[in-house]
Parts: sequence; structure tokens; C-alpha cells
Amino acid sequence: MADINSVAKQFTDFYYQTFDADRKGLAALYRDMSMMTWEGVQVTGAVGIVDKLVSLPFQRIQHKVTTIDAQPSLPGTETMIICVTGQLLIDEETQPQQFTQMFQLVNDNGFFVYNDIFRLNYA
Repeated sequence: MADINSVAKQFTDFYYQTFDADRKGLAALYRDMSMMTWEGVQVTGAVGIVDKLVSLPFQRIQHKVTTIDAQPSLPGTETMIICVTGQLLIDEETQPQQFTQMFQLVNDNGFFVYNDIFRLNYA
């Protein structure tokens, strides 16, 4: 497997830049077998996941990644787990919200998101 930290950094840079610019552009990262839990709401499949992301009740968002941690997953396969923490600003907010997001990526002629879990961190 390529350097796991490089892959994790490239993935997260692409993911959040695309999320902030046009959430529909994330469709290529998911497959029909992909699963996402967004603030406790579970969604499956690429279409369902993108529909959920597009329906979120804000117009503008800006992510600022604070940490990225990655580990290989499932010995003998090209899979990895990525944990991201950071801040986000929604619409006209001036106080950033803290978030954590976990991804499991699977290599199938290029990495795709098999699992995606997102939570806001409330103090």
C-alpha cells in the first residue's frame, strides 16, 4: 500500500475541498455498499449518502482540518481507517463548531469510502 499518511492527507484535502465547494461532487467517492452515519442518522448507498449531504440545511460551509490520523485496516487488504478532527463554519457563523469524522477507505482500483461517521463535538 502507498504511504498511508500521504493517502489520508490527499483524501481529506480532496474530500473537504469538494464538500465545501459542491457536495454533489463527492458521489464518486462512494459505492452502493457504502454506509454513512451523520449525527446518528444512518444512510446507505452512494445515492442516499449524496442526497443526505446535499439536503443539509446550510448554503455555505468551510472545514478546517486540525488532525488526521490513519491506520491500516483488515490485514491482507488495502483498507485504511482515517480519523479527522477539525472546525467548521456554517453560513454566517463566526464561532466555529468542532467536528470528528471517521472514514474507512477500501482500494478497489482506487480508494472509495466504505464507512463514514460524522459527529459535531459539543462542549
